[in-house]
Amino acid sequence: MNYEGSKYGQRAEEYFKEGYNCTQAVVLAFSDLHGMDAKAAARLSSSFGGGMGRLREVCGAVSGMFLVAGMLYGYGDPKDFQGKKEHYGRVQQLAKAYEEENGSIVCRELLGLAKKKDVPTPEQRTEEYYKKRPCGKLVRIAAAIMEQYIEGHPLDTAEENKI
Repeated sequence: MNYEGSKYGQRAEEYFKEGYNCTQAVVLAFSDLHGMDAKAAARLSSSFGGGMGRLREVCGAVSGMFLVAGMLYGYGDPKDFQGKKEHYGRVQQLAKAYEEENGSIVCRELLGLAKKKDVPTPEQRTEEYYKKRPCGKLVRIAAAIMEQYIEGHPLDTAEENKI
């Protein structure tokens, strides 16, 4: 996959380098499509960084991809069984694409960490931090996968589907 040329991948990496966590970076990259206020989008996605609050579970970039998928294609009616089925299939398709590219969707595995949970205090974003962490690249890949999905699945631009 050519994620280097991805417009949304580049945006996501830029947001990450500004200090947003991995989930926020992916969600904010798609602001032009989901239309959610940037502050609200950043707050909504703030808990998922570091594999969900530094628990090192599902990669935050993957969670961001899933949040964007929900904003753009998700179902809103709890009785919409078909919509739920289609959306869960979409999420699994996106997860598979990310796992094929990176070997896992789990934060600690992607970072090569031995311990499962981490302290809640995030690391300072320094040049050294960016050199040792693949997270910038991972948010770029997640956003590129989402971009590719959108290209193959045009959005319904009906007003009732806007956030």
